[in-house]
Amino acid sequence: MAAAGDGAQPTPDAVVFDNDGLLLDTESVWTRAERDLFERRGVEFTAEHKRELVGTSAEVAGRVLERRLGEPGRAAELIEELNELVVAELEHGVEAMVGARELLRRLKERGTPIGVVSNSPLAFVRRSLEIAGFRDRLDVVLSAHEVAAPKPSPDPYLEVCRRLGVEAGLSVVALEDSPTGVAAARAAGLTVIGVPSLEGIALDEAHHIAESLLDDIVTHNLSLKPPRR
Repeated sequence: MAAAGDGAQPTPDAVVFDNDGLLLDTESVWTRAERDLFERRGVEFTAEHKRELVGTSAEVAGRVLERRLGEPGRAAELIEELNELVVAELEHGVEAMVGARELLRRLKERGTPIGVVSNSPLAFVRRSLEIAGFRDRLDVVLSAHEVAAPKPSPDPYLEVCRRLGVEAGLSVVALEDSPTGVAAARAAGLTVIGVPSLEGIALDEAHHIAESLLDDIVTHNLSLKPPRR
């Protein structure tokens, strides 16, 4: 990290955000699509199901869906159907998470390299960021579909650091809302701030836990002044 005076937190070399449920409220979009997928089969979609799916890769989600919907051997087809549903839901609109818009603006003005890493398909990530008006605030947008292994593997975070032109390490801050994402960022050696988006989700591996992107923990670790409330 770049040095800071007066005992302030050093400025990070880069900041990397998860997308779904961290930067954008796309988890609600996924939830509507997942509920539709279950309802098509007469199965109730519960909070437990959602906790199993949040932040997972397509491979893991496919196995969960196979088991929960009683359709063994159909993981690929179920994921394809879910992706079609979620893309359709996305066009109804997506909201930024509380504090996200201001945080991106301040980091961009300072010149901090900014990346997004998601386990979601690249087309979905790009479209959601475009709808929210965030695309021009970001230097790199990466889908885990572009690397050898998705989160919780460190591959997506190592690759986004490479594309941002920074060395993966504690001088890069990652913000995540799922255990899968936290594990990936930790495995890549980054400083991780966990910001849970769902009740019952524990992010114990994160270096810091924040209630939202407005939390002083976030601004302190990004070497920003606390936001006005």
